[in-house]
Parts: sequence; structure tokens; C-alpha cells
Amino acid sequence: MQSLPSFVYQARPARIVFGPGSLQDLEREVLALGAERALVLSTPGQRKLAEALADRLGSRAAGIFDRAVMHVPIEVAQEAREMARVRRADCAIAIGGGSTIGLGKAIALDSALPILAIPTTYAGSEVTPIYGITEGGTKRTGTDLRVLPKTVLYDPALTLGLPVNLSITSGINAIAHAAEGLYARDANPVIDLMAEAGIRAFAMALPRIRADAADIEARSGALYGAWLCGTVLGNVGMSLHHKLCHTLGGSFDLPHAQTHTAVLPHALAYNAPAAPDAMRRIARALDAADAPRGIYDLAQNNGAAVALRDLGMLESDLDRAADIAIANPYWNPRPIERAALRQLLQAAFDGAPPHVGGYR
Repeated sequence: MQSLPSFVYQARPARIVFGPGSLQDLEREVLALGAERALVLSTPGQRKLAEALADRLGSRAAGIFDRAVMHVPIEVAQEAREMARVRRADCAIAIGGGSTIGLGKAIALDSALPILAIPTTYAGSEVTPIYGITEGGTKRTGTDLRVLPKTVLYDPALTLGLPVNLSITSGINAIAHAAEGLYARDANPVIDLMAEAGIRAFAMALPRIRADAADIEARSGALYGAWLCGTVLGNVGMSLHHKLCHTLGGSFDLPHAQTHTAVLPHALAYNAPAAPDAMRRIARALDAADAPRGIYDLAQNNGAAVALRDLGMLESDLDRAADIAIANPYWNPRPIERAALRQLLQAAFDGAPPHVGGYR
């Protein structure tokens, strides 16, 4: 039997309601929070879905705030907090992806309103105590248990409308959480199991979603993977990949999930020499010979953009991105080296396959 390392595992408090049709339990779950007036949060594009929730709640709906956007600008968070105060909301329901759930967290950070999250993408942030707020062009992240949603309602039927391409990139965004969790400084055997299972769930589900967007079993598998990968993100620290994506998103306004998809193969290649066991687990979950190339192929073979240039990044900004990322680096299994980091960013910009043996 393999010897186990010493470790600490801290379970995060949350109620998970999972399954097709579970949206019908919404009012029950609001009542379980002890709440009577729920502010419904959404992006402008998901206003109709927010309206359907408000109609379902009837008099228990305090209103709709539909201005959630990427990276949670502080001005938007302040507007939502004020609306919650004026409408006397005693909880918030965040329906959507990372932008809307991130807004819910920003409200909870200062108001302590309980959040009920209903994810319609696979980002996984709904099960983490991690928040991010952008102010003055810089994204500030932190961890606070006050922002952890009290209840998460996973209804795979709500993801049927998620466009196929966004399904792929959202899934790979979630895989990034699990992949970095496997070489985290505070990794543990419980999280390792969740991480590998989450990656495997997506590796199986994403090609099926590409083939048939209405495959409810595949959608359920992907949402299950999102829960597992998000749980990893909420329990252990992230490394270089997430630092780069926070930099590119917060400072250059690149789309969140798509940026994760383009960067992840290269971040894994950078760290591969320092994290061989993690790479073995990732490759096994993907049924691939090589972890970085396996992620790259999963993205490219399923139609996702793999080049930062296709997401709006300017080549002239790569040096500044490297400087920002190296200024306050996250812990990483391999030391952060400016020249190698710049090489990584160039490869991600070009959409080239990840370098065998990493970046030097």
C-alpha cells in the first residue's frame, strides 16, 4: 500500500442540490435559508431566465439586477449592493456563470447576504470562497468564507442552452482548477481524488456535448465535473496558470473561460518538470499520453480557440503581461522565471502546441 503524506483537509460548508429538474425546488431552498426576499442577479443576456426565476418566486422576489459583467467591476458591485439594500433583500440568487456568481460574492463580502447559486456554465466558482473584484484596471482576488454560496442548485437542463463552444471553454476553465490543485502546495489525497475524477468527467462529456448539445447525460456529467473541479479550487491554492489568467483578464479584458483554455496547456508544460505525479494523473484522466498536449488536443479537437491573438490580445502587450504576472506571483512548483514566462505567453498568443519539456 502506498504511504500517505501528512495533510489537512477542510470541508467547506455548502448544500448541493443536483439533478435534472431540480430548479423546481427553488422556493424550498430559499425558505431553507430563512429568507423571504430574494434579489435575482443575472447578466443582461440572461434577463429572461432571471425573470422566470422571479416569476417562480412571486412575492418572495425583491427584484432583478441584470448588469453582471466579467471580472466584477467595483462600480457594478456597489450598484447591486445598493439595490439589495433599497429593496430590503435578505438573500441573493445568482443565476448564470462566473460573472453573475462573482457579483453575488461581491455583494456578500460587504453585506453578509446569503447567496443561492444556480450555475449555467461549468466554471465552478459557485463552490469556492474565492472572490475577485476589478478596480482601476487591476483585478484583486481574495478568500473569505462570507462569499461562499450557502446553497448550490445544479440543474443540467439549464446548461442545454449554453453554446457548444462556450461549453468547451467553460469546461476547460474548470479543468484548470483541478489540474493546478494536483500540484498545489496544500494538496491532499481527498482533493487529488476529486481533481482526477473532475478532469475525467469533462474529458468524457465535452466531446459528447460537441456531438450533441442536447445530450442531457453529457450535460449532467459536465456539471458534475464542474462541482468536483470547483471544490478543488475552493480547498487548495492555485498557481501560475491562474495568476496568468487573472492578469490577462483583469488588465487586458480578455474573456475568462477562453483565456483559461488558451493558457492552460502552456502553464502545464511550464510546470511539468516540477510536478511529474500531477502530470501523470492529468494524462490518465484525459486518457492521453501527455498532460499538456492532452489539454491542447481536447480544446482544439472540440473547436475551441487556442490562441490569445484570437481573443483580442495584442502581441505588443505580452511584455507588460509578463511584468504584471511576475510582480506578485502565486506560489508555484517551479520558480517563476521572466524569460520562460515570456516564452510561454508567446506560445499561447500564437496558439502553438505546448513545448515538450517546458519553457526555458
